[in-house]
Amino acid sequence: MIIKLFLFKVKAKLWYYIVSYTRDKSVYPYIYQSFWHYLFNKKNKITKKESFYYGARPNPGAGIGHQMANWIAGYWFAKQFGLKFAHFPFTQNSWEQFLGFGDNEITAKKLVEEQGYKKVLLPLFHEFNSKEATLIKNIIASYSNKRVVFVAEQDQFYRDQFGVIDEIKDKFYKTKARDKDKLIYSKDNFNIAIHVRRGDIVEGQINHNQNLLMRWQTNDYFKTALSTIIENLKPIKPIAIYLFSQGNRKDFADFEEFENIHFCLDMSAQDSFLHMVYADLLITSKSSFSYKPALLNNGTKVCPKDFWHGYPETSDWILTNEDGLLESEVVDNFIKNGLVIDSSK
Repeated sequence: MIIKLFLFKVKAKLWYYIVSYTRDKSVYPYIYQSFWHYLFNKKNKITKKESFYYGARPNPGAGIGHQMANWIAGYWFAKQFGLKFAHFPFTQNSWEQFLGFGDNEITAKKLVEEQGYKKVLLPLFHEFNSKEATLIKNIIASYSNKRVVFVAEQDQFYRDQFGVIDEIKDKFYKTKARDKDKLIYSKDNFNIAIHVRRGDIVEGQINHNQNLLMRWQTNDYFKTALSTIIENLKPIKPIAIYLFSQGNRKDFADFEEFENIHFCLDMSAQDSFLHMVYADLLITSKSSFSYKPALLNNGTKVCPKDFWHGYPETSDWILTNEDGLLESEVVDNFIKNGLVIDSSK
């Protein structure tokens, strides 16, 4: 068993390097069997009677925010290609049950083991590159008359993840795990949650990891965003602030100036995620770990404009610049219409 697991990891690592090295080269599609299948079966067309599935495997080496991005990409592109969705469970069963995204979905494993479907790996594609997207459609069509579960290459990117916001909200709020939810919030307060990403980001500062450095935001950013929002709240309910992060309280000493602030630095990942979902107002960081709860949150979201995923253009999503200041059009709206965020809700 240990040897089998070791060989699997070696194979996965080797494939990762092959994909990374060839991705921007003309030879890239040729590393996939599915592309070769297309080359010899170009004349095939999809008929209405066929039943193809599509899904994306959550990256087993990534955090839950990243894994959710993978899953959402699979759900979204299944729709875009007109295919049925095949569910790939999250790495940790605790998150699988907590999120409920697999509820009422058929798994790729069941399709393969019980219904005789074959898994077919597809190349990566840029969603806004019509040539690459057309190639994927043509590869899919080449499997006419076969029972296939098409699998997205690991970390297939989908920018505007809010495209499935209604579906994932429905799954999250209806799953059985919600019966066990326990919150420290008081319904008598207007509860503001702030996610300050630290942990691996601090390590990135030390090791000069560029991928992590691009996610770094200072305490001043969050203080500015928080101060601006508080100034524009209708104080019908008392405001309670909850800061979710990692580290020591002294690392956030400059937040002590805010009244009724609670430091949630030792809370579990799931409990932190849950509280961000249920906050009346959520201030996110440049992190998938707060962006995903924001997608599920029914309150107001305050988010950094410069982020790798998109935001809905609706009034409950407020964007900030790199300094934590609200976008000019939002400020103009405050001036023109008064206080638009109502804490009585």
